[in-house]
Amino acid sequence: MPRQTIPAALLAAALALPVQAADTQGTPLQESPTWEELRPDITGEAAIAPAGGLFTVEAPYRAEDAATVPLHIVQTDPAGSIGKATVVIDENPSPVAGTFTFGAAMAPLDFELRLRVNAYSNVRVIAETPEGLRMDGRYVKASGGCSAPASKAGEEALADLGRMKLRLFGPSESSAPQQSTARREAQIQIRHPNFSGLQRDQITQLFIPAHFIDHLEVWQGEELLFAMDGGISISENPAFRFSYADNGASALTVKATDTEGNRFETELPKAGG
Repeated sequence: MPRQTIPAALLAAALALPVQAADTQGTPLQESPTWEELRPDITGEAAIAPAGGLFTVEAPYRAEDAATVPLHIVQTDPAGSIGKATVVIDENPSPVAGTFTFGAAMAPLDFELRLRVNAYSNVRVIAETPEGLRMDGRYVKASGGCSAPASKAGEEALADLGRMKLRLFGPSESSAPQQSTARREAQIQIRHPNFSGLQRDQITQLFIPAHFIDHLEVWQGEELLFAMDGGISISENPAFRFSYADNGASALTVKATDTEGNRFETELPKAGG
C-alpha cells in the first residue's frame, strides 16, 4: 500500500496553530444562574470583588475522581490578609462545602483540601479581607461525587473513626525547625467516612444516613492555625495540606466533632511525624 502524504498546504496550516498545553489549573468561573440564586443566602448584599492579585484557586478542569477533587488556595500577595474563606460548589446538593477561619501563622495562605463535586460546577472561594469580600474559583467537570460509593461501609467504615495522622514535608520533617518562626508544610488526615446521605449501601441498596465531621480545629500550642465548619461536600477521610509559621510547639493538636456527637482530640508530635 502506498504511503499517504499530507498536502503541503494542510501541513503548513497545522504547524501554524498554537500548541495547546494541558490545563492543570482548571478554567475560570463561568456564568451561573445557580450562583445568583445562592449568593443572597451566602454573602447577603455584600459586594464581592475579584481576587485580583491577592490569591488564586487551583483545581482540575476535569477531575479524575469526583469524590476527591483537589482544591488549592494560594495567597499571591503576602502583604494581604485572609482571615476567613468560604468554599462553595454551586451545583452540589449542599453548596457550602466549608467555612474556614485562619490564624495569623497561616499567612501567607497556602491551603489544600479535597472535595466532592456532584455535577459540572463552579467551585469558588470567597475570602474575607479587611477590604471586603474577594472571590476566585474554577469550573470543574466532575459528576456523582456526593453519591459515589464509600470505600468502606458499616462497621468497617467506623472501625478507625477519628484516627488522625500528621505528615511533615521538607528537610526538617523529623525535627524541630532551627528558628521558631520558620515556615513548615504539613498534612493532617482524619479517618472518617464523611457519609453524605446520598450514598447507598452496596448490599442493601438503602441510603446510608449522613454522618460527617462538622467542626475541626488545628492548634500549635495555644495558637489556632485554622478551624473548619464543614458539610457533606468535604471528601471521605478529610485531608488538609498547609504551610504555617512554626511557633516552636512540639506538637499539633487536632480537635473535631461530627454530626453524631462524637468528639475527637489528638496530639500529633512533630518530631518523627
